[in-house]
Amino acid sequence: MVHGFLAGDERPLYEIKANLFKALAHPARIRVLEILSVSGQATSVSDILAQTDLEPTVLSQHLAVLKRHYVVSSERAGNAVYYQLAHPKISELLVIARAFLADTLTARQDQLSALASLPPVASST
Repeated sequence: MVHGFLAGDERPLYEIKANLFKALAHPARIRVLEILSVSGQATSVSDILAQTDLEPTVLSQHLAVLKRHYVVSSERAGNAVYYQLAHPKISELLVIARAFLADTLTARQDQLSALASLPPVASST
């Protein structure tokens, strides 16, 4: 494997990237990644469950998607399964996404403020 992808993968890089973003495209999966990012270490499924409102089967499905796309990795210790980010850059990706969102919301707030400061418009009726 090369950086989490099969060595003979002939798909264009943009297609592989799109699949990565598809794997990230669910609020529950983002929440799981945030939990793992803050933890900074392998975290048990029971600890992840305690920090989310997800049913165990639903969490398991989301973790499987993240693992299938090489975003998280797992290890078993006895009866417990522990997950961690597969690459430290995933944390940076989350930080960048949050900064982008904050900048976008700030720009929208500025636009709303500018709209509110416009003089009233007379109704045509």
